[in-house]
Formats: sequence, structure tokens, C-alpha cells
Amino acid sequence: MGKTIRLTTAQALVRFLNNQYIHVDGEEFPFVEGVFTIFGHGNVLGLGQALEQEGDQLSIYQGKNEQGMAHAAIAYSKQKLRQKIFAVTTSIGPGSANLTAAAGTALANNIPVLFLPGDTFASKQPDPVLQQVEHEDSSNITTNDALKAVSRYWDRVVRPEQLMSSMIRAFDVLTDPAKAGPVTISIAQDVEGEAYDYDASFFEKRVHYLDRKEPTSRELEGAISLIRSSKKPLILIGGGAKYSQAREFLMKISEQYNIPLVETQAGKATVESTFKNNLGGLGVTGTLAANKAAKQADLIIGVGTRYTDFSTSSKTAFNFEEAKFLNINVSRMQAYKLDGFQVVADAKVTLEKILLGLADYQSEFGEQINNWKTEWNQELARLGSVAFKKTGFDPEVKGHFTQEILNEYAEAFQSNLTQTTALATINQTIDRDSVVVTSSGSLPGDMQRMWEAKTPNTYNVEYGYSCMGYEVSGALGAKLAEQDKEVYSLVGDGSFLLLHSEFVTAIQYNQKINVMLFDNAGFGCINNLQMSNGSGSYQTEFRNTNNQIVNIDYAKIGEAYGAKVYRAHTVEELKEAIIGAKHQPNSTLIELKVLPKTMTDGYESWWNVGVAEVANDDKVTKAAEERKKVLDQFAKQY
Repeated sequence: MGKTIRLTTAQALVRFLNNQYIHVDGEEFPFVEGVFTIFGHGNVLGLGQALEQEGDQLSIYQGKNEQGMAHAAIAYSKQKLRQKIFAVTTSIGPGSANLTAAAGTALANNIPVLFLPGDTFASKQPDPVLQQVEHEDSSNITTNDALKAVSRYWDRVVRPEQLMSSMIRAFDVLTDPAKAGPVTISIAQDVEGEAYDYDASFFEKRVHYLDRKEPTSRELEGAISLIRSSKKPLILIGGGAKYSQAREFLMKISEQYNIPLVETQAGKATVESTFKNNLGGLGVTGTLAANKAAKQADLIIGVGTRYTDFSTSSKTAFNFEEAKFLNINVSRMQAYKLDGFQVVADAKVTLEKILLGLADYQSEFGEQINNWKTEWNQELARLGSVAFKKTGFDPEVKGHFTQEILNEYAEAFQSNLTQTTALATINQTIDRDSVVVTSSGSLPGDMQRMWEAKTPNTYNVEYGYSCMGYEVSGALGAKLAEQDKEVYSLVGDGSFLLLHSEFVTAIQYNQKINVMLFDNAGFGCINNLQMSNGSGSYQTEFRNTNNQIVNIDYAKIGEAYGAKVYRAHTVEELKEAIIGAKHQPNSTLIELKVLPKTMTDGYESWWNVGVAEVANDDKVTKAAEERKKVLDQFAKQY
């Protein structure tokens, strides 16, 4: 053995993090930006001491909720196109358990983040320690075992020397585009402080190369042949295309060969919405233009997509009798989806080579692409100007609430704002390079349809896991990644109530974010789902025991935290608030009182959800029968 350095396990970990670099397209830079932490008895004396001593090269942020700070780390990595990460450390027990939802979010979205929860004692001498769960069949099971199902790689360190192999494995996963996802390394709390003579080579600078995997000649020839033999190919842009930075070649192929582009939530803003052949989101929350194109397509070219049920309309979006699939993905598992022809390679490199091989090919879409886009732009203009009326109002989501109920909301809110008009107003008023962040509920659907991303990589929307609580936390992460841009969190009141703790962190560290709080006094998206399938409005509106609408003054919450607050009940007030917030040096909160049932509804799409086949209400059983008809029609789909 050569030179050794005596350090605690935690100190060695931090020193290792300081020396991890990544190399992308000729540029080299540190891979680990910093650490989010909430200290507790399981990590403060080990990892906490190590960060204090060894963490000068890292940005350290004190979180307020474990899930919240983990979501901030995820949003940061997402905004950095998976080329930089934050680590997240918690204590044992409840602290690590609170990481579970965030770990699932990172796993579903293939986002690298390093989780470092403390663990129980390796010696087991003082067991059971504070926050330790006990199992009769094994003393080796701890809370951190719950993270196995939502981690791409998981390990437990119970001896100091184990750290070396564990971290090498961890960074293999974190820096591999094909395997990228959350890594959990739990360290026994007594081991965190134990000293060991580490080989000095463990702390030498390590460079992790993101080499672009090229397609084989067989893959390339097969892909080109499929496209040339198709009449109406369609390119579906997934998150993998964004992380590969394939924008230039997507646009060139689309323009040169007249092939329409459609997007998943993760793929949106890879190519700006204003590009002439970009038809917008596909599927359940997709545009009419994209869904019409998908029905006609005879070849679906999936670029970096997982083909989730929202993108495929539960596998009803395509004409499976005619359509074939060509899947370009660094993940072999994803490339095999829908029995497509697999190109297991980098999206940017593959598209560049395909571009050179298509020669004089032209699709047969002709003017249809332009016609579909023109038709959808007209619909966007209508959606952006919907005004509430106290008589004869026809909401976007029809047949659920009577005019009387809608008037009740308008009176309680003293507002006439519709959600679609509010969203269009925000889109038209903020700077074109602003970054928007959202997640669960009706807002992601409205945004995938309506939001015009005028600048690439300005749409940080988490919908792979649809995790409530990402919106505000994610805005903090996006701001840390985009210091020179305005960042907006678009969040519903239901999700804000669930988790907004990192708003305080943003204010504490002077990281300006703008929270746009859409308050419709309920879980509006799920209310739509239940009522559209025959159920009543049950436990999804925010009403008190007297059946009165719960009308919360959210602006006061923001004001109490130290944010500059605004209230918007009209389009004019909303515009004034956005302009005012843009010129504020500190974080802001704009409370929008929006009426229910005024979000967008479906456009030739279907979502397969479980519906009760037996019920006292005929509307429920009728919905179940309609579902069965669709399932029977598409029974042979993959």
C-alpha cells in the first residue's frame, strides 16, 4: 500500500465528493455542486462534522423538509441536463423515510441524485437507538431498506473501508446516461465517525466521461430504411432527447424531410414551441394537433422516451394496425418498448447520422402539419381569452358543476379568473427565457397543451412520477441552476398545502423564486377525474363542516415568510403582479383565485383508469362499460 490518509468515514466521503469531475463534449467541470442537509442525531456528528471540516468546495444548503430539499436537488440536476448533481443527507428514521417520495420521483424521471441518509449502529451495541425500527425476523432491516425499491443503486456502509467500493459503484450509476437515477448510500452512524487509513489514491481527481454511444451500422441502416419506407413518420421527443442536447438535429430532420415533432412532458422545450413543425404535447394532456398527427402516423420515432401511459393515451394514441416503432434510446430496456426497432445509442449522434442518410426522402404530410398547427393556435387563442360569466357560462370541463356552484366559487373568491386565461397571461407576460416549474394536478396538463416554451430548456415539469410537492422545491433547484433567469413555480393550492417548505429556504439564501399559486379551493384535477367517471364531487373540494368553501388567504403565508406578495382576481391585476414581481430583488408569491372547471379538457385522447364495475349509481357503471369498450377495441396493443 502507498501513502495513506487517516480520516473518518464521513470525512473521506466529503473529500471524495470534492474530487469528482465530469467530461462532456470536450468540457470538464466538477460533478457535485453541493449538499442539501437537515442534521439529526444520525448524521450531524459524523457527516455534519465532515462537511464543516472538508466541505469548503461544496455549496451547503440547510433544507426544511427532507422530501422538499431532495426535490430541489432533483430539479437542479434536471435543469443542468443531468450533468451536475447535489447530494442530500438526512438522519435515520423519519428523515430517511421522508426521502422515499423524492427517490421515486428521481427514479421515474431518470435523474441522478445522491442520497446519504444516516443509519443505525453497525455495532448494534446500543440497539434499539432513537428512531430505529425493529423487526422480529432481522435486526439488519432499517428504515433505509424502504429506499431500495426507489433507488437505482443502494448500498449500506457498515465498515469504513467499504466506502471506497461503494462510492465507485455509486458514481458509475450517477454518471451513466443509460442508468442515471437516484443512488442511496446509507452509512451507520457510528461508522460515520470511525477513523481509517485510506489509500491516498481514493481522493485523487476522477473524471467521469459522458461518451456518446454511436449506433452500430446495423442499427443505423435499419433506422434509415424504416424512415425511408414510411409515408407519415412522427418524431416523439422524450426527456432523453433533451439531455442529449439533440435540438439542432431534431429541427433539421423535421424541416428538411417535413416530419412533425410531438413531445412528452420531459421532452417539452427541447425544441422551442414556436418551431413551425412542433405540434406540442402528445397523449392524454396533449394538443389536438399532436394527437391528430399520431393517429395518421405509420412510423413513430421515439427519441429518448419511456412511452408512459400519458404520452401514449394508454396505448390508444396510435394506429397500431399501420404504425411501426423506431426507438432511439441509450437505455436498452426503453428501446425495446412497443416492440419497436431498437437503436441503443445517443440521440444526438444517431439523429445526426440519420440526417445524412435520408437523402431525398420526403414525408407525405404536405401542408397538414401547418394546418394542424394553425388550427391549434386558434384554439390556444380561444383558451387564453375565456371569461367567466354569472349566467350561461360554459366551462371547459363540462357537465360537472352547475352555474349556481360556479357562481358560489366566484362570490367566495371575488374573482372572475379562469385557469386557462391566467396561464396564457403568465406565458405572455414573463420574460421569454424564464424557467417554469410544476408537477402534479391540472397545471401540467394545461401547460403541456398551452405553454409556449419560447427558449429551449425553460420547462422544468416533473410528470414521470406526478409528485405533489415538487413545484416550490423544484423552483429552488432550478434557480440554483439558472442564477441569471427568473424562475416561476406554478403550483395548485392542494400541492402547496402538501409541501412548500423550501420556499423558506429560497428566502433564507436569497435565491429568488416566484410562486404563482393557483387557488381553486380543492384537488381540482382529481375532482375532474372522479366526476368524469360517474362519481360525485366527494372529498376533493375544500369545504368546511357547513359545506362552505374554505377560502384561505395564502398571500399572508408568503408575507409571513418574508416574500413580497400580490393578489390577483382579474387579468389586469395578474399582469400588474407579474410585472411588479419581476422587478423585486426577493422571492415573491402571487395568489391567483381561479375558478374550478376552467382548466383544459381532453383533445381526442383517452386514459385507462380503474372504474367500479358495480355501483349504486348508474353513471359509474356506465363509465365502466365505456372503459371496457375501449379496452376491447385496443385489446391487442402492446
